[in-house]
Amino acid sequence: MARQPLVARRAEELLGASVVATSPVAGGDVATATRLRLSSGQTALMKTLPHAPEGFFEAEVAGLAWLDEVEGGVPVPEVLAAAGDCVILAWVEPGAKTPVEAAAAFGQQLAATHTAGADGWGLDHDGFIGRLPLPNRTAGSWAEFYAVRRVLPYLKLARDRGAIADSDAVAVEAVVGRLTDLLPDEAPARLHGDLWNGNCLWGQDGVIHVIDPAAYGGHREVDLAMLHLFGLTHLPRVVAAYDEVAPLAEGWEDRLGVHQLFPLLAHACMFGGGYGARAGTIAARYT
Repeated sequence: MARQPLVARRAEELLGASVVATSPVAGGDVATATRLRLSSGQTALMKTLPHAPEGFFEAEVAGLAWLDEVEGGVPVPEVLAAAGDCVILAWVEPGAKTPVEAAAAFGQQLAATHTAGADGWGLDHDGFIGRLPLPNRTAGSWAEFYAVRRVLPYLKLARDRGAIADSDAVAVEAVVGRLTDLLPDEAPARLHGDLWNGNCLWGQDGVIHVIDPAAYGGHREVDLAMLHLFGLTHLPRVVAAYDEVAPLAEGWEDRLGVHQLFPLLAHACMFGGGYGARAGTIAARYT
């Protein structure tokens, strides 16, 4: 590994340790990721975003800490240092995505995290989904929260950005009007909030670690819907192990599409493409 002087100096300021070498890490959609080798022999991951929105990395650190509170919950990397422009995490050495045992353990750990619960719908501070603001002010029910804090704000933004056709937007709005009937009552779960395949790191230690949370108190089917939307190796085994620990409510598979509307609309806002049309197609199933 070579050494990027600016990145290395910033890391040294925060860690109080020398950085021997750095190397770029591929895959970051939002921040620039750099692998650090420290003089102590430890390896770390540094994520930087110049002119990051206020509270951006602070929200990530708070989310990781909230998830890490749960004994037996989903593993998260240790936070080594953080500031307004960056965060430094302990490195997770990648491993093979093949062990069924890791998938089963992850399902059990996710169930433990969810059942640890939250104080209410949302969180005591707002967060981010990608670079987009994520409003977390509480609401009286999950159906209300999901409508006014998740679906409708991103539907409006997608419309403003020309990322969803009017017909698809109308289909989504029709589902919003039915959320009270479609969504079952459950206590708020402790959600990762952005649980797609890219945020699940299969470690060489045989453990699946989660990163980049958009954490809040919400319906547990949201995390499961995200996993089904973008896929995960051995997902049926993950779900089976989850269901053994925290049995899912009847009809959860039929509701996956409802809880996929939010991530699809958020992706439409960020990336355009066919995400808006996909949201409309899924919404039409429920009208």
